[in-house]
Amino acid sequence: KRVYFKYKFINLRSNLYCKHPHPVTMERNRLTENVPPPTTGLQPYAGSFGAPELRHLLRRTLFGATKADMAYFSGKSVTEVINELLNPTAPLPAPPVKEYVVAASTLVPDTNIAAGTTWVGDLNNDGTIASYRRASFKKWWVGNLVNQDRSIREKMTLFWHNHFATEMNDVSNAQYIYKHHHLLRSSALGNFKTLTKNVTLDPAMLVYLNGQLNTAAAPDENYAREIQELFCCGKGPDSLYSEADVKAAAKVLTGWRNNATTLTAYFTASRHDATNKTFSSFYNNTVITGRNSATGGEQELDDLLNMIFATQEVAKYMCRRLYRWFVYYDIDDTVEQNIITPLANLFRSSNYEILPVLDKLLKSEHFFDALSSGCVIKSPAELVIGFCRESEIAFQPDTDYFTNYGFYNYLVSWMNNMQQSIGDPPDVSGWKAYYQEPQFNEVWINSDTLPKRNQFTDTMVVSGYTFNSKKIQLDPLAYARTFSNPGDPNLFIAELTERLLGLDISATSKAQLKKDILLNGQSLDIYWTQAWDLYISTPTNAANTTSVRTKIRDLVKYLMNLAEYQLA
Repeated sequence: KRVYFKYKFINLRSNLYCKHPHPVTMERNRLTENVPPPTTGLQPYAGSFGAPELRHLLRRTLFGATKADMAYFSGKSVTEVINELLNPTAPLPAPPVKEYVVAASTLVPDTNIAAGTTWVGDLNNDGTIASYRRASFKKWWVGNLVNQDRSIREKMTLFWHNHFATEMNDVSNAQYIYKHHHLLRSSALGNFKTLTKNVTLDPAMLVYLNGQLNTAAAPDENYAREIQELFCCGKGPDSLYSEADVKAAAKVLTGWRNNATTLTAYFTASRHDATNKTFSSFYNNTVITGRNSATGGEQELDDLLNMIFATQEVAKYMCRRLYRWFVYYDIDDTVEQNIITPLANLFRSSNYEILPVLDKLLKSEHFFDALSSGCVIKSPAELVIGFCRESEIAFQPDTDYFTNYGFYNYLVSWMNNMQQSIGDPPDVSGWKAYYQEPQFNEVWINSDTLPKRNQFTDTMVVSGYTFNSKKIQLDPLAYARTFSNPGDPNLFIAELTERLLGLDISATSKAQLKKDILLNGQSLDIYWTQAWDLYISTPTNAANTTSVRTKIRDLVKYLMNLAEYQLA
C-alpha cells in the first residue's frame, strides 16, 4: 500500500531525531510497502462521504482543513462540495499594500504612495524600493493563503506558479511580478491554451526567459525551449520535438519587448524574423509562414500554439502534472491507462479547459481510493499554512496590516528554511518535488528540513512569535475547547489524532498517549476529567490551569512530531 510506503520512508528519517520511539511509528513500521497502487479509474465516486473523505478532499484542494471548513461542508454530497470548490465566488484579493518602512539611506525615496495603499501601479523602479516591494508581495501572498476562501483557487494559483515558474529576484520589477501573479490567479481555472499565450507575452516572463532580448539578429532559444520542454509537451518518451524545433520556435517569438511605463508587452516588426519556419515530423512538418506586419508577431504566435496544442502530448503531460499535484507522484502503466489517458482525451475534447479535468479527477473513485489518502508529504506551504489554519491561529484585523504582514513574513521565512521559497522556485523547472524522479515529494524531507519542520510546530505550540507587541501562537486551552468533549480523555485523543493526522491509530497507541501525557502516568481517566472540569469552573486556579495547558500543549506537540503529521 503506497500510503504505508510513505509512512515508512518518513519514519526512517524522523527516528533519527526522536529521543524515544513513537508508538504510532513502531506500529506503522510493521506494515508492508510492497502493495501496488490503486486500480480504480475515473468512474464517479459512490462510496461513503464522511469526515475522513471530506478531510482528504479539503487537504488536497485547500491549505489545511479547518474545523469551520469541515462544519461548512458537512452533510453535503461529494458532488455539491466539489462543485463549490471548483467555482469560487469570492472576489480576487485586494493587491498588496505599502507596509514597509524605507530606510533613510535609500537614494530614491518611496513617497508617491501613502502607507497602507497599494504600490502595484506605482512605477518607482529603484532597485532598493523594488526589493522592499518584492518582500511585500511575498508577505501578501502568504496572507492570501492563510485567509483563503473555500475554493481550489489558491491551490491552483500555486500550481501555475510552479508550472510557469519565474524567480522574483531575476525579474526584479515588482510591478511585473504582481501582474504575472494576477494573471495566474485570475486564469487559474480557465483555459490552458489561452493562459499559455498570455504567459508567453507576460512582461515578467519576457524578462525571466529573455524574450525581450529575442531578435532576428540574435535569436534567443530560452523560452522556445521551455514552452515545449516544461510548459506544454514535457520530456516524456513520446515528446519527440527536436533541437531544430526549438530554433524555429525561437524565430517565431522574435520581436517582443516590454514597455516599463504601461507594464505591457509590444511587438516590433523590425526586430522580428519574417522568414518561414519549418518544424519536424513531430509537428507534422508544419511550416509557419513568416510575417512582417504590425500584427505578424501575434499571428505567428497563434500558429505556434495551434501547432503545439495539436499534438497528443500536451494533454497527457498536463494531466500527469495535475495528477501529481492533487493525487500522487507515482504514475505506473495502470494509472496511465485508467487515469491519464482518459483525462487527456477529455482535456482535448474540452478545448483545453481546466475545469472539466479537475471535476472528473476529484469526483473519481481513484481520488477517493483508500490508497490515495495520506500518501503525499506536505509541501512546506501545506505544512506551515495548514498548521496556522487548522490550529485556529488568530491574526490581527485587516486594518492592522502592518502587524499581519510581519506575521506573514515570519511564515515566509519558515517556508524558505524548509526549501520552498514562495515566489522564488529553484529554477524554471519549479520545485523538484513535482518532477524529480524517482524521489518526487520525498525531496521535501531530509536531515536539514525535517528538524526545521518539527522546530516550526514546536515553536508555534510552545512560545509562538511576537511582532509589534502582538503574538501568533497555538493556544492549547482555546484549541481544546474546539473539540466535542475535551474532558473525556479517550474521546479527546481520538478526535485530536483524527484532526491532526487524518487517520485513526490503534487503541494501544491511544492508551499509551493518554497515560503518559494526559494522566501523567496514572491509570484512571478521572485524573484528567477532574483537572479539565476544574479549569472550566475555576480558570483562576493558576496551578491547575497551568497543568492542563501544559498537558494539552505536550500532547499536541507530540502528535505534530510524529511522521504521520508530515502527510496529507
